[in-house]
Amino acid sequence: MINQAMQTGGAPNVSDAYTMNGLPGPLYNCSAKDAFRLKVKPGKTYLLRLINAALNDELFFSIANHTVTVVEVDAVYVKPFKTNTLVITPGQTTNILLKTKSHSPNATFLMAARSYATGPAAFDNSTTAGILEYEHKSSVSNTKNRKPSVLKPALPMFNDTIFAMKFSKKLRSLASNKFPAKVPQTVNRRFFFTVGLGLIQCSRNQACPGPNNTMVAAAINNVSFVQPSTALLQAHFFGKSKGVYTTDFPANPTFKFNYTGTPPSNILVNSGTKVVVLPFNTRVELVLQDTSIIGAESHPLHLHGFNFYVVGQGFGNFDPKKDPANFNLVDPIERNTVGVPSGGWVAIRFRADNPGVWFMHCHLEVHTSWGLKMAWVVTDGKRPNQKLPPPPSDLPKC
Repeated sequence: MINQAMQTGGAPNVSDAYTMNGLPGPLYNCSAKDAFRLKVKPGKTYLLRLINAALNDELFFSIANHTVTVVEVDAVYVKPFKTNTLVITPGQTTNILLKTKSHSPNATFLMAARSYATGPAAFDNSTTAGILEYEHKSSVSNTKNRKPSVLKPALPMFNDTIFAMKFSKKLRSLASNKFPAKVPQTVNRRFFFTVGLGLIQCSRNQACPGPNNTMVAAAINNVSFVQPSTALLQAHFFGKSKGVYTTDFPANPTFKFNYTGTPPSNILVNSGTKVVVLPFNTRVELVLQDTSIIGAESHPLHLHGFNFYVVGQGFGNFDPKKDPANFNLVDPIERNTVGVPSGGWVAIRFRADNPGVWFMHCHLEVHTSWGLKMAWVVTDGKRPNQKLPPPPSDLPKC
C-alpha cells in the first residue's frame, strides 16, 4: 500500500477502521461483537496505559460519563490533572487514572477514539470504541429485566486545534526533588526548523499527478530526507560518511517567508541525506515551525535517543524577539514526541549527551515516507562512558 502511494505521490488508502486493542468496536457496521471490554468494579481506581499505535492519525480519546486524571506521558510523570478528553499523537503514550463510580450503574460506557485531523488530505472519520462494564452483584433475574443503556462520550470536532493546544499546555513536569525537571537553562546552539509539505520534481520517465510532473513531498527546512542504502550509524562509527550523508543540514530556513500565511510561489523542495553534527553535551534549543504550504497541519515530531523539554508553543509564526520571554524553564513537560501545532510552532530544549546518530521525524508515517525527517550526529565525549560502543561482532552490515 505504501509502495503504491509512493509511486503516485498520493497519500495511502484511508483505513477502514480504527481499533482498540485490535478490535474495531460496536460503532462499525460489521463488528458489534468485536469490541474490547474492560470490566471494572465500583469504587476502585484503575491505571490505564494508552498508546497511539495508529500510522497516520492523531486521536481524541474519552470515556462516556467519566473524568480521568492524566499522570504520565511518554514514560515521564506529570503534574496530575483531570480531563474528560485527551489528545494523543502517533508515537505518544499517556497514562491515566480512572476512578470508577461508587455504585454499579445500569449502563455500559463507551471508551471512544477518533481522528484529530488538521491537514488537507482525506482521513478516516470513523470512531473506534471499547466498552467499560461495571461488575454487578445483584441477582441475574434483576439485570435481565432491564437492558443496560449504552452511553457515548462527546468528542471534539475532528479539527479542534484550540482544544488540542489547551490540552497540550496543561502538561507540566512534576519538577520535584525526586523527579526534577533538568531543562537546560542556557543553550549553546539554536535551531529553527520549518516542517511541512511541498512538491518534488519527478524524473522524465515518471508520470506524476502534480503540476509540471511533480508529486507531494515533505521536508524540514526545505530538505526532503533521502534514506541512504548504508546505515547512518554505521557510516558515522567507521568514519565512512562520504557518499552516505553530508553534514550541511541548514540550521535555519534557507528562504524566509510568512510561514503560516500565503505560501511562496515556488514550493519545490530539495532532496538530500543531510545531518546536523552536535558536540557531546551540547545544550540545544530547537523551534519547530509549521508551514501553510499545501495546507497547515499538526505534525507529531519524534526524536530518537533523547527526551526533550517543551518550553513554549503558540499559533502563527514564532517571534524570536518576543516569544522566548514566555518560555517555561521551571516545569516544562519532558517527553519524546510533540505535536507541532497546526499553523503554529513549538520550542524544545535537550542536552545532547547520548553519542550516536539519532533520527528526528514526523510520526505520521505518510509524511516520514515523503521525507519529513532528519538526523542528529552526536559526537563522543571524553570519558569512556561517553563514547559510542562498537557494533556487536555478529551484526549484519547494511
